[in-house]
This record gives sequence, C-alpha cells and structure tokens, in this order.
Amino acid sequence: MKSISDRWSRVFITSVSPRVYDGDWHIKRTVGEPIHVTAGMIVDGHDLLRAGLYVTHLGGATEEISMTPLHNDEYTASFTADSPGIYTYHIRGWIDRYGSWQEQYTRRYEANMPASELKVELLEGAALLKEYAVNAPVAAREKLLAYAKRYSNGDTAAPLEEESLLLARKNDPQKGAIQSDAITVEVDRKLAAFAAWYEFFPRSTSTVAGIHGTFDDAALRLERIRDLGFDIIYLPPIHPIGTTFRKGKDNDPTAKPGEPGSPWAIGSPDGGHTSVHKDLGGLRAFERFLKTANDLGIEVALDIAFQCSPDHPWVTQHPEWFKKRPDGSIRYAENPPKKYQDVYPLDFECADWRELWEALKNVFEFWIKRGIYIFRVDNPHTKPLAFWMWCLKRLRTKYPDLIFLAEAFTRPKSMYTLAKIGFNNSYTYFTWRNTKKEITDYLQELCCSNTAEYFRPSFWPNTPDILHEYLTSGGRPAHIIRYILAATLSPVYGVYGPPFEHVIANQHPDREEYADNEKYEIRSWNWNDPSSLQSLFKSVNLIRNQHPALQELRNLQFLKIENPLMLAYWKHTDSNSIVCIVSLDPFQVQEGELELPLEQLNLPNASPFQMLDLLGGERYIWQGRFHSIRVDPHVMPARIFQVLKRVRTEADFDYFV
Repeated sequence: MKSISDRWSRVFITSVSPRVYDGDWHIKRTVGEPIHVTAGMIVDGHDLLRAGLYVTHLGGATEEISMTPLHNDEYTASFTADSPGIYTYHIRGWIDRYGSWQEQYTRRYEANMPASELKVELLEGAALLKEYAVNAPVAAREKLLAYAKRYSNGDTAAPLEEESLLLARKNDPQKGAIQSDAITVEVDRKLAAFAAWYEFFPRSTSTVAGIHGTFDDAALRLERIRDLGFDIIYLPPIHPIGTTFRKGKDNDPTAKPGEPGSPWAIGSPDGGHTSVHKDLGGLRAFERFLKTANDLGIEVALDIAFQCSPDHPWVTQHPEWFKKRPDGSIRYAENPPKKYQDVYPLDFECADWRELWEALKNVFEFWIKRGIYIFRVDNPHTKPLAFWMWCLKRLRTKYPDLIFLAEAFTRPKSMYTLAKIGFNNSYTYFTWRNTKKEITDYLQELCCSNTAEYFRPSFWPNTPDILHEYLTSGGRPAHIIRYILAATLSPVYGVYGPPFEHVIANQHPDREEYADNEKYEIRSWNWNDPSSLQSLFKSVNLIRNQHPALQELRNLQFLKIENPLMLAYWKHTDSNSIVCIVSLDPFQVQEGELELPLEQLNLPNASPFQMLDLLGGERYIWQGRFHSIRVDPHVMPARIFQVLKRVRTEADFDYFV
C-alpha cells in the first residue's frame, strides 16, 4: 500500500484478491472470463469510504471502475479482458468526505434540528464543494459553486438533492487516498483453460504396417481426431534424429539397422530444431499437414526439447554450448544409473550463454512464424528458471496468443514456480493419484486453494513415458475410469491417443512405461476400430463442450458418497449443474449412498427433480437428499448427470430439448 498524497492516510487497505499470496506473480484468466476483485478497506471512526478499481492493459489506457460496498468492510468490482495479454489492476481507497458530511447533515435535518445549527453545518458543506470545484471541468465547476452558494445562503433543503452528491463524488479530489500495489493478470485465449489434447506419432500413421509414415499420411487422421472432439494435436519432436548411439527397441543401447531411434535425440547432418525429418516429408509436408489441421479447426502443438543428439549441427558449430568432461568429450545426459548417450544437454551457463539463449528463443520464433502457437516443453525444470523468465516474457509480449505446456514431473514448488513465471498449462501428478483420498486431497490443492489462481493443471492418464499399474491391471474399465476423471475433473486434459483408445496395457518389465514403446519404433494402429474407446472420447468431449460447468477449474466440489471406492463431485455455473459419480474399482460392482447438497444445487427438499444421464441418455426422477447409486465397471464405471431442476410434464414437453 502507498499513499498517493504527500501526507499519511487514515484509510487502510487490508486485503486485495485475487492475487498470488506468496509473491508478485501473475494470476491467470482467459479472454471473456470475468475477473472479480474484492478489497478489504477500513478507516477509523464512522466516515464513509469510496473505492475504485483501476485496470490497465499493457501499453493501453487505464479504466476506472467504481467498487460496490459489501458487508464487513469489503468492496467489489469486476472487469473482463477482451484480448490476450498482460493486464494490471490496483485498488484505490479514500474517505468520501462530502458523502460523510451529507449523511450527517441529513440525519440532523430529519431530526428537525434548529435552522441556526443547520446553517453552520451548511457552511462546512459549501467549503467542501468549493474545494471540489477547483479542478473540476467548467460545467461541473459551475454547478458545484452554485450549490455552494445555496448552502452559504442557508438553503437547508439543498443538500438533500441527489445531484449534489453525484457531482461531489464525480469530482472528489480524493484527499488522503491510498493505493494498493499493482497486481498483474495474464490473460490467455480460452484454449489455454479449456482444451482436449490428443498425442500421436506421425511416423506411425502409414497405411502400410512397418513403413515410416509422412505428414501427408498423418493428415488423413486429422478429421477423425477432430470428430472425436479434440481441440489440439500434440506431436512429439518432428526433427531429424541422430544416428550416433541411436537407441533401439525399448531403449536398447544399440539400434539395429532400420530402427528409427527416439525423436527426442534431435539433430543430424540434415538439420536440428528448425528442420523436419526427411522421412516425414520435410518442412513442405509439415506445412500441408498444418493447413489441413487449421482448416478442420484443430491447432497443432509441437514438442520443444532443448537437447541435441551427437549429430546435431550445433555440436560442431557451437561446441562451447555443451558441457565438457575432463577428457574433453561432451557429457551426455544421464540420470544414474540410466544413461542417455544419444542426447547431449545444453550448458545454459556457458561463456556464450547469451548467444545460446537467443538461439533457443529463435527456435520458438521459427515455428511461430509458420503458424504454431502451442508448445509442449520437455523437462523445463531441468533448465534455468531465469532462462524461462527471460524467454517466455519476450515471446508472450510479442505473441500474446502463445500457449506453453510444462512437462515437469518434479517437486511441487518447482512445478508451481514454472506456472508462475509464464507456463500456461502444466502436467500434474494426476496419473499417480488413484485412491479416493489421493484424488480428493490433490484436487483440493489444485482447484480449491490459491494455487488455482496461477496453476492450470492438465490431466493425462497416460504418456509415452508413463503407463501406470492401475491401467495395466484394470484393463478397459480402468482406462474408462481414468479418462472420465481426467476429462471431468480438469477443463484441460490430454491422452497419448492410439495406445489408450486401443487399451494397450503391456507394461515394460523394468519401467513404468509401455513395452514395445512407440518412442523407439514405428507402430501400426487401426484408426477406425469400432471396439476402441473412440466412441467414449466422442461422447465425453461432446458433453464437455455442451456443458459450461465442465469448462471451469475453480468450481469443483466433492460430494459425500458412503463408499471408499466411489468418488462423487459436482461442478456448477449459473445455468448448468453436472454431478459425476465414478467407481474407482475396475473389477467389481460398487454401490453407495450419495448425498446431494440440495440448497447449493437450488433443488427442492420435498418436490421431485429430474436427472439426465449424459453418457447413457436415460432420465431419472429423484427426490430428496439421499440416493443409492450402483455402478458396474464392465458396463460403464461412471455416471455423468445433468441436473434438470424439475420434472418434465406433457405441458412443457420441449423444455428439456
């Protein structure tokens, strides 16, 4: 807080929200999303306070919004950003000297105090109006002085006129005002806060099994993925792959002839981070693929992995960008006892770090200029935070539509700090939260605490690196359970698509990842298998798009259900309420008694209401607070209900259509 005059202030701002509690970090919102600001403000004695909200779009004008007083010394106002970018807001508070005077005067007037006493009070009011008139516009100054003259002439009824109060408040010099520090709002486009991601390897899209697919092959898969309801196609690295120490099948240290290697071993004599693998068709084929995606209304996200194969052009052009061992060799990546000889980490602290940092920023700009605005960043927590602060600030100032997903499975404080410094979305521990307590505790942390102001979780039930035991042992029901949880708990979610929809659950014997891993070989998929989970994808994504309650993060509330293997929760907006019941047991039928918060759902205590099962299409009439729910995982392990408020009658047959 700071006074905006040369003297101390009697006003004290006690709180401002929303804000990030542990530092001067950005809060996150999206275009069109109201930002509700609340401030606590006090003053000694009984004077009235006024408060204003001041909003500035970076590089633009400042908008002043009057704040409405609530109970208990709180004031509120809202604003909505109409374009992506950086906004700031601050609160200003001041004593409403004229309003305080007028209130006291009105009480004296209505108490029939003697006119002689009222005339003395009128002189104080006249002095205030003359002070306010000094810097007022000409028309307002004349009106203020006219009122001051009437007060001085003893017109005891004049202060009761509403116009005098409006004039005074509009031209109040705000003597003794105090101002909060500015709070920054990072406003993103809506896709940063509500999106469904689908990951696949373009090289596995050929119509001929075992043949390296091209981007022209991959483009043939896009319409199907669009029809399943996905918004974003995420591609693993698409660059040339090195041959030195190339990894073979299932991360074998030695590749056999013809094995394609890991896409994350970036770089060969054909190019590096700004080149496209020639077997994918090169840059021209990628541009055709991107145009097809955009024409279908899908965006493409590229993987950015700042590491190099030993064959990357940078290794010979800029050997100073890599860490050297005492024998002069470049140090390869390792996480003892694991060794990644096919990958060289970059040395962000090298002598030429400025040139390196510029080159890495230029990688982003190369793809941005070709129409990519979404990036999944590989292991950002293993690179300096200072680099990301520098790089993301410059990129997002120039290109406010950018979206960055942080793939950082690391300690919570590191994950949260990456979000604070500019990453729009973040991978989470969702994959490893499988019990009722684990899920509820974790979601309370993500959705119902200050964390939600800046950390946008992206829930992935699987990745090429992660196949959890729950999916391995639970089969198809487990895949459905985890998919529905991901898609309904978080507005942003994703799947590593082909193996998930085909319920591939063969885990590597030594690692928590897929056997026959697509990272190291070309796979062949039946893209139109009617027995796959594609119909579930389509249904759930349609439900998400049709129901605003599922498009928000901070509206999650868990419900009581008397069964430790069943999870119940609801999401609500002004016009939409969704209740989800999910069995966490992929093997056995489970039953539980659900308790609905009728008051919060605005449902009647005694009258019936209707619930629509959005997955099955059935309608049910419920009445009262308690309801028995039975879920068979081999039929459908979850229920997604829309609360319809009242029972349909023949007279209003079209009400629910």
